Amino acid sequence: MLTVPVRQLGESERRAVERLLDLDPYAGAQVAERVAARGLAWWRAEARILGYGSRRHLESICWLGGNLTPVLASESAVTAFADQLSAEERLCSSIVGSADAVLGLWDRLSAYWGPARDVRPNQPLLATDALPAVAPDPQVRRVRGNEVDRLFPAAVAMYTEEVGVSPLAEDGGRGYRRRVTELVRAGRAYARFVDGRVVFKAELAVVTRRTAQVQGVWVAPEWRGRGIATAAMAAVVRDALARVAPTVSLYVNDFNLPARRVYERCGFRPVGTLATVLF
Repeated sequence: MLTVPVRQLGESERRAVERLLDLDPYAGAQVAERVAARGLAWWRAEARILGYGSRRHLESICWLGGNLTPVLASESAVTAFADQLSAEERLCSSIVGSADAVLGLWDRLSAYWGPARDVRPNQPLLATDALPAVAPDPQVRRVRGNEVDRLFPAAVAMYTEEVGVSPLAEDGGRGYRRRVTELVRAGRAYARFVDGRVVFKAELAVVTRRTAQVQGVWVAPEWRGRGIATAAMAAVVRDALARVAPTVSLYVNDFNLPARRVYERCGFRPVGTLATVLF
């Protein structure tokens, strides 16, 4: 199969990149947030954006930073990106994005970058633009700046449970704590506290003009099975729609049936399927 050469994109092609990201506002949300904040100029970005297609017709892009994220990558684009990346050392900690593209990349890159620590091939991507029909939990609120110390242990527990490794392992958690603090200061972290302890938490980890993407949803183990998650999520969705973005989105592992039921009750509908390869 003949493929168009892959090239690194610069600021002169920012509008073309933004047009592509608008066509995939949920799966490409993380990339859209980074582009809006930092642009494409290499000296201002912590990552590269690779493009596939002519300068007159950009067809697909691939974000290469801490994560590798293909956006609107056709089969020929996946092949071209993989040919480029197979010659490079793997620096990303995961590949995440639309399932067909991610799994296609991994099929071609596994011989060079493998083995993966985990492959999650089916992660429903969900979104809503409507207020939840269920009543929100009035005790769920935005975390205050002086409550980071209370939130951080819950954030570490969530990350370790979800990703399978502790965020404290690499640098003692300094980088992860900075990220948690940034979300709190931006008014994007929510929690319910009981006796000073977090029993529910969630963050708007990605915010674009099109969507607020929820990540880090967690219920304390001793509170699971009590039915608090639906009302808690309803509170997050209501605040995000009123204050942050016109839609709220998230993705979830297909095997996490309790979480999927919570999101369905809160009005989320399927808008795609993601996959994640973790290293």
